[in-house]
Amino acid sequence: MPRRLLVATTNAGKLREIRDVLRPTGIDLLTLNHLPGVAAPEEDGVTFEENARLKARYYASHSLDLTVAEDSGLVIDALDGAPGVHSARYLGESATYPERFAKILSQLAARPERPRSARFVCALALAQGNEILFETTAHIEGEIAERPAGTDGFGYDPIFLYRPYGHTLAEVTREQKLAVAHRGRAFRQLSDWLLAHPSAGVAQQS
Repeated sequence: MPRRLLVATTNAGKLREIRDVLRPTGIDLLTLNHLPGVAAPEEDGVTFEENARLKARYYASHSLDLTVAEDSGLVIDALDGAPGVHSARYLGESATYPERFAKILSQLAARPERPRSARFVCALALAQGNEILFETTAHIEGEIAERPAGTDGFGYDPIFLYRPYGHTLAEVTREQKLAVAHRGRAFRQLSDWLLAHPSAGVAQQS
């Protein structure tokens, strides 16, 4: 029987990264397109970990398949951790990322005495039914750039400066980003777990 894993996201950029990292496992990836009519849950957790768990359990309850969910975002020290768990909805669901960049940069300009240090966080949870089988949280440390730069990547990548590269994560290749970024680190740990548990994700008979 083939191994299957439901990836609980509709974000095309995230799916590309996840496929790249999990390719060595040989597991078949399903997306939320395989759960038509299932509404998204309310992400009311106060931490990335809480949101990852609730999404993993929620979507696993609608599927016979092993399910992974992640919650990720940008944490800026000078803004007391904002946008944090609200990163994807910062300034409202309809706000564009350029609008979000402008707001963040204006807020930092008003606080020049504060450091521009920031980190991306990715919390990941793997569920089967209501049981969490594996979870992890990964980070990448950086700082907010003076202005957006780069056209690759997605989300807040254009304003996240990674000093060892000397560029934002939107200015480097996808391979360079995955090697160091939060989501790549978290899903490599999941990949290791899946390889160590070969029976997990074996397709179930309906």
